[in-house]
Amino acid sequence: MLSLPPPPSLPPPPPEKKLRDVPVPPNRIVISKQPGIQPSSTAVDIPSSERKRSRKQPSLQHPRPRRTNPVVWFGAVLCLIFSLTLIFFGIATLIIYLAIKPRSPVFDTPNANLNNIYFDSPEYFNGDLTFLANFSNPNQKIDVRFEYVSIELYFFDRLTGIQTLQPFTQRRHETRLESVHIISSLVYLPHNLGAELQKQVQSNKVIYNVRGTFRVRASLGLIHYSYWLHGRCEIEMTGPPTGVLVARSCKTKR
Repeated sequence: MLSLPPPPSLPPPPPEKKLRDVPVPPNRIVISKQPGIQPSSTAVDIPSSERKRSRKQPSLQHPRPRRTNPVVWFGAVLCLIFSLTLIFFGIATLIIYLAIKPRSPVFDTPNANLNNIYFDSPEYFNGDLTFLANFSNPNQKIDVRFEYVSIELYFFDRLTGIQTLQPFTQRRHETRLESVHIISSLVYLPHNLGAELQKQVQSNKVIYNVRGTFRVRASLGLIHYSYWLHGRCEIEMTGPPTGVLVARSCKTKR
């Protein structure tokens, strides 16, 4: 039998063509296509503004701690010193107040004389009243000075006379008597008050109200403070011309 010749050998595959690297501009994006669809590649233009923006975007970094302004520190220190000073003086004032126990002076009218009351007309009257004003300083360690002293005389709520006294000083536990002479001249009274005053004179029982307004300055060493003081006294007297004090009720408050 004849032998078959060997099959012819296949020719070697042709060498694959290598793609040359084509330089691409920096503002273009190369998109490669899958094989079998399109062998070519497509480049997309990037606007120059977007490219600049991407270059300018900072990288994420931890924020640096900000230093406090020295002016802020200075103001905080001043506020702290001021607060501590207020607290110190508040505690010192409380201690002094509890140790000294300051008291207000006392106003009183221990004696009074009603010399005259007469009417020129049913609505105008004249009067003459003298009384003693007693000022007492009950404090053991505080001296006081009466810088302003005004004493007013009222019949019900109608002012009938006024007198002011000269300023004076009182030492601790000191008492001072001042004579106050108030003359009422042609003082107008409404018809009902005029009739009431005439009725009281006839019944031998006249009631006046004495009101005192005082500006007091207290002194304790280098510490000084001032306040207003108000004294109220209701005095009951017999009829003129020899009217004497029968009863009184006095209060003194700030």
